[in-house]
Amino acid sequence: MSVISLFYGSYCNGDEVARELVEMLGYDLVDDREIVREASKRFKVEESKLLKAMAGKSSVFNKFTHERERSLAFLRGALAERMRADDFLLFGLVGHMIPRGISHVLKVLTIADMKHRATVLSKKENLDEKEAARRIHREDESFVLWVEYLFKSKDPWSPELYDIVLPMDKNSVESAAMVVCDNIRSDVLRVNDASRQAVEDFRLAAEVGLKLALAGHDVGVEAECGTVTLSINKHVMRLSALEQELKALAGKVSGVTGVETRVGSGYYQSDVYRKFDFELPVPSKVLLVDDEREFVQTLSERLQMRDMASAVVYDGEEALSLVAEDEPEVMVLDLKMPGIDGLEVLRRVKREHPNVEVIVLTGHGSKEIEQECLGLGACAYLEKPVDIDTLTRTMKSAYRKLKDKKSRESGGA
Repeated sequence: MSVISLFYGSYCNGDEVARELVEMLGYDLVDDREIVREASKRFKVEESKLLKAMAGKSSVFNKFTHERERSLAFLRGALAERMRADDFLLFGLVGHMIPRGISHVLKVLTIADMKHRATVLSKKENLDEKEAARRIHREDESFVLWVEYLFKSKDPWSPELYDIVLPMDKNSVESAAMVVCDNIRSDVLRVNDASRQAVEDFRLAAEVGLKLALAGHDVGVEAECGTVTLSINKHVMRLSALEQELKALAGKVSGVTGVETRVGSGYYQSDVYRKFDFELPVPSKVLLVDDEREFVQTLSERLQMRDMASAVVYDGEEALSLVAEDEPEVMVLDLKMPGIDGLEVLRRVKREHPNVEVIVLTGHGSKEIEQECLGLGACAYLEKPVDIDTLTRTMKSAYRKLKDKKSRESGGA
C-alpha cells in the first residue's frame, strides 16, 4: 500500500489521528525521532544536532559553516532510504522533505482555527484563552521557520503543501481517520513503476546532496533516472570552476550517469557563494563582541580575508543571548561596553558555557584587569591596537586548545 505523511497543528489531535490510522490500516508509525535515530546511527552524528536542524531558525554561524545543510542532508538520506519501504505513516516535520514527484505518498494536515486550539489548551491546563493563544503562537514559530526554510513560505498550514486538510474543529478523530483511509485506497495513490523510480531519484539526489554537503557545498540537487541537476543559488565569482568541482564530486556517487548544473533564482541576489573548508585549522564559529561598530566590522572583514568568518554583536546582552542559542568556539571580547560590561560577559560565559574560548581584546586594560580576566577563564588577553597576525595566531591557538579538550573528553568516554 501507499505511504501517509501526517503533519499537524498543536492541539489538533494529530497524534490521535495517527494512532487511529495505524490501527485501522496495519501501518508502521515512523515519527521524526525515528528518522533522527536512523540518520544518527548511519552517519555517526549526534541526535541533538539533527533535532536542532529541524527546530527554529538557522544559527547565525550557519552561513559560514553550512551545519544546518549538512544535518538536513543526513536526515534526507535516512528518509530517502526509509521511503523504499511501503505501508507506513510518517508523522511530523520530516514529511515535508518528501518530493511531490513520489505519487504514492498522501500528505495530510490536521489543523483547526486558533479559537478552537486555544480553547482545547485552556481547558487542558486551566489557562486564560488569551494566554493559551500566545503559547500556541510561540509553539507555531518553529513550524513557520521550518516551512519558510524549505519552501520560502511562512504558512505551514497552506493547502498547497498537502493533499488533504482536515479541520479538527469539525471532525472527530475517527471521522478524520476514515477520510484518510478512503483516500489512501485510491488508484491514484497506488505504488507503480513511476512512483518507485521517483523514490530512487529521491534517494540518489539525497546521496549526491550528502556528498556535496560533506565537501562544504550548499546547492540544490535533483535527480531523474541517473541524471543529476545541481542548482547554484548564490552568486559565484568563478562559476565555471565551481561547476567543474561540483560535477566531479557528484559524478563519483554510485548510480549517477550524468551531471548538469544551472543557476537558480537566488544566483542573482547579493549573497556570495562560500564553500566551507573543513580542513582549515581555524575556528568556524567566531563571535566578535565590541560596541565600536566601525572597528569590529573592519576586524570581521580582515579576519574573513584570512578564512576566519565571524558573527558580530555590539553589546554584552546581545552576546549572552547569542551564546545561549548557539555556542561559538572562540569569542573575541571587548571589556568596556554600555550595559553588561565585558567582565560580566566573561564571568557568565565561562560559568555557563565553559567550552567557549574567550580572548579579551581591550583598549582600557591594566595588569590588574589582565589578571582578573585570566582568573575568570579567558584564554588570552590582548590590548588594542592589536596586530591582525597576532590576533589570528591567538585565535588559532584557542581553537587548538578547544579541539584538544574535546578530543580528550571523547577519548575518555
